[in-house]
Amino acid sequence: MGAMAREQRSVLREGVIGGLLGAATVAVWFLVFDTARGKPFLTPSLLGSAVFAGIRDPTGVEPALGPILGYTLLHGLAFLAFGVVAAALIDASEREPKVFIAVVILFACFETFFLGALGALAQSMVGAVVWWSILIGNMLAAVVMLWYWFVGHRALPATLLGSSGEIVREGVVAGLAGAVIVALWFLVIDAIQGEPLRTPQLLGTAFLRLGGGPTSVLGYTVLHGVAFLVFGIAASLLIAAAERQPVFVFFLVILFTAFEVASFAAIIVAAKWLLDEIAGWTIFVGNILAAAAMLGYFFRRHRTLASRLTDAWADEA
Repeated sequence: MGAMAREQRSVLREGVIGGLLGAATVAVWFLVFDTARGKPFLTPSLLGSAVFAGIRDPTGVEPALGPILGYTLLHGLAFLAFGVVAAALIDASEREPKVFIAVVILFACFETFFLGALGALAQSMVGAVVWWSILIGNMLAAVVMLWYWFVGHRALPATLLGSSGEIVREGVVAGLAGAVIVALWFLVIDAIQGEPLRTPQLLGTAFLRLGGGPTSVLGYTVLHGVAFLVFGIAASLLIAAAERQPVFVFFLVILFTAFEVASFAAIIVAAKWLLDEIAGWTIFVGNILAAAAMLGYFFRRHRTLASRLTDAWADEA
């Protein structure tokens, strides 16, 4: 009985701490985002005004202590409740790994509910709040919360992912490396032209419909990073498959080629005018440099893969 009570207290404590970490992560993200667009605390003010004062028109709404405190309290309580439920499911996943799918569903439902509630409460507020900033904030909170719970349950990631955990880790590292290489390349090109950060600003304006300035730079940087993370994980999966079946290296080549083509196709579809502002070769070279860095990382981690590919090619010949 005592052991069960201690376990319940442990789950409750982990849920509370995880929930507070998630709430703090979102709050810090909103502060950074609002400061970047020149209006600190605007997002919680808008949301607090919509929830507690019934304001539907964002025009004239300025940061105020009352709405900020009210929304912060509501936001914190929602994350506390969510954290306790998620922590209980994480704890159950250690005994039955299949339960973890419920954690994934819970996070997805929480994200969907938040955006749905925002739309229901204040449809006209969505543009002022910037819906994708809420999406990113909640994704960051999910990462921080899962990191905290996985630290407390160290055996769980290996149980859930097995060898896939290393594949995901390599994909994340490779994706971040590629994103940083492209960002540095654009920074160098823009600095040479005397307009630092011009390229991400233009891309943020085109793809996220932002008004320019730091907000466009920040928004595009996040979008750019997420795209490279997804791409890196996909490439890591193909590298792992190529170690067993070398033919998968051709799919890897196709993936990198498709990524290069897709970057230009997205520009043409979303904002063809960008090609008049940004030299196409700078995007092409940036992606080539990122591809070289990512492939270099993968082949350094899988030293025998190159020789196996050579042997497979010789056998085919």
